[in-house]
Amino acid sequence: MQCLKADLQILGLDLSPMKGNMSTPCEAEDVKLVSSLFSSQEPLLGQVVRELQTSFGPVDWTSPTLCFDRTSYYEREMGWPLYRRFVSFRRLIRPEEIVQVKLMCNQTENKYSVAGKRQINIDPGYISLERLILTTGKNYTHRIYLSKGIYADLTLVFRKGSFVSLQWTYRDYADPTVIGYFNEVRARYKTQLRGEQTGSDGPDQREAEQG
Repeated sequence: MQCLKADLQILGLDLSPMKGNMSTPCEAEDVKLVSSLFSSQEPLLGQVVRELQTSFGPVDWTSPTLCFDRTSYYEREMGWPLYRRFVSFRRLIRPEEIVQVKLMCNQTENKYSVAGKRQINIDPGYISLERLILTTGKNYTHRIYLSKGIYADLTLVFRKGSFVSLQWTYRDYADPTVIGYFNEVRARYKTQLRGEQTGSDGPDQREAEQG
């Protein structure tokens, strides 16, 4: 009951008839799969996005091509300048699926590596109504271990109508333009959830059936 109340509150539905304070374990909502991709070879971005769609289904949003210039950390391995896109996928996933998604993306990175150096970086994660989670193989104080060597990184949280950064958020993810992108993806995701709550098809599914 408490889990259902939290979901309905986020969706803006009336809770006045519902009472009770005891927390009851329940399954999380499906989440929206997103990914960052960057490379010094701009055409490779589109090629790899098309490849990812064979595993994760159609993309329903793509950012403009951006310059990845908040850090020079990757320059020695990947070259310079670096081009970036963010994408989101239409099909919602279970939160626990993100581990397998990350491992598959690692395999794709390895596939395109040359002499042990990556030609593309793929950073998958997911959006829920409350947060943006990224995945990493590196442990740190704010990261929670999931399984198979993969950790969850709490990157953004949703407060008062927008995602906001935290003290450890990467500077590029704290950028207002990037936060605006993720707010847009969250709005799309929220529409999909409303469709599930009412038992109707969300707009993306209807578009897919009509297309």
